[in-house]
Amino acid sequence: MFEYAPAPESRDIVDIKPSYGLFVNGEFVDGGGPGLKTVNPATEEPLAEVATATSDDVDRAVQAARKAFGVWSALPGAERAKYLFRIARIIQERARELAVLESLDNGKPIRESRDVDLPLVAAHFFYYAGWADKLRYAGFGDNPRPLGVAGQVIPWNFPLLMLAWKIAPALACGNTVVLKPAETTPLTALAFAEICQQADLPPGVVNIVTGAGDTGAAVVAHPDVDKVAFTGSTEVGRVIARTVAGTNKKLTLELGGKAANIVFEDAPIDQAVEGIVNGIFFNQGHVCCAGSRLLVQESIQEELLDSLRRRMATLRVGDPLDKNTDIGAINSAEQLAKIRDLSAAGESEGAERWSPACELPQRGFWFPPTLFTGVAQSHRIAREEIFGPVLSVLTFRTPAEAVEKANNTPYGLSAGVWTEKGSRILWMADRLRAGVVWANTFNKFDPASPFGGYKESGYGREGGKIGLEAYLDV
Repeated sequence: MFEYAPAPESRDIVDIKPSYGLFVNGEFVDGGGPGLKTVNPATEEPLAEVATATSDDVDRAVQAARKAFGVWSALPGAERAKYLFRIARIIQERARELAVLESLDNGKPIRESRDVDLPLVAAHFFYYAGWADKLRYAGFGDNPRPLGVAGQVIPWNFPLLMLAWKIAPALACGNTVVLKPAETTPLTALAFAEICQQADLPPGVVNIVTGAGDTGAAVVAHPDVDKVAFTGSTEVGRVIARTVAGTNKKLTLELGGKAANIVFEDAPIDQAVEGIVNGIFFNQGHVCCAGSRLLVQESIQEELLDSLRRRMATLRVGDPLDKNTDIGAINSAEQLAKIRDLSAAGESEGAERWSPACELPQRGFWFPPTLFTGVAQSHRIAREEIFGPVLSVLTFRTPAEAVEKANNTPYGLSAGVWTEKGSRILWMADRLRAGVVWANTFNKFDPASPFGGYKESGYGREGGKIGLEAYLDV
């Protein structure tokens, strides 16, 4: 083994202002609520103070979006496409700056924000720019019409990517937007507001209101919001569904997950191990579709786990801005407490816990990559979403048993199948109640591919041609 020399990305490329206002009607304005401090989760260093939007502020943003809707929706699709293409190009030009800002605010490794998040952000705007003048050919009738004002609430795990998933199709279809980013990760959304100004997007087409849960609730409940899109926890999703029930608002929910990553005895072990590591330790496990349950065929359990432990021992935990880092910081103290609580529950219920030897930084929010064996279906760590770098291992003997165990969850967002037999992949995919099934890979995304879940993982799809439907009156 050899040690990696530090390879830090410079944070000098980012100019973080001491404070930020709300972005309403094309301008930054003051918020009526108390300021929120956003901190670097790797150091607990305050980064900036961000305004909190009150219900009156949300109303101003919605009214600005309503006024802009008449102008924006009347533009020919090709004209809207020009703005989306321009935004995509500016994102590419500022990709390094945005990647550093995302890692500072979120805690994810720079190589993930640089090599995964930012390319996908730009790709979504390029993709939906291409659809803006082709909506009549999308299969939703000859004259699909925009809905109006879209209220969008996004989570903290992929702040800029979730923004792109929401805003790009909404604008392509002719809607205007009021978006509420997560309170712990607002900075890249506010940088995107500057990009909207740089692209000369008409005022009011995109409005960004920052704040905590009350701000998001005000966006969802506003009577002039025609469409609600939410990505986040199942608990909050239930509240939103109750709020919009009985109204004419369209709703898409992308909620929690407890995905099964299923490895059969004929799978290539080394390839599967890489997929397992990517499935649960990517973005510190802060992924709704993370492969947090490993279902391994009994005959190869020991061989696979030995290989997995060796691979986990090579993972580097530390400074998110270091290009060698594999696992960054947990996003917040609250999320770290939840991960610790569920991990302690796993031990108390009889599962065996293992983590590689790794030195965690003294400051910040950190949790080592963790593996639990001897897990039963009844254990909390097998049923509840941990949203951290914690993998639970269960075994199976037959494909039918694998399907039964994989589906034995209230969630249904994703799954992975590892086998050399194509017929088995198709057989499994047909029976797994998951919105996305990956075959011999995991956590692969493309703007042209729809994403969404079953059961308590939500409903509706984002991405691809079908992602347009949520923003059209069809």
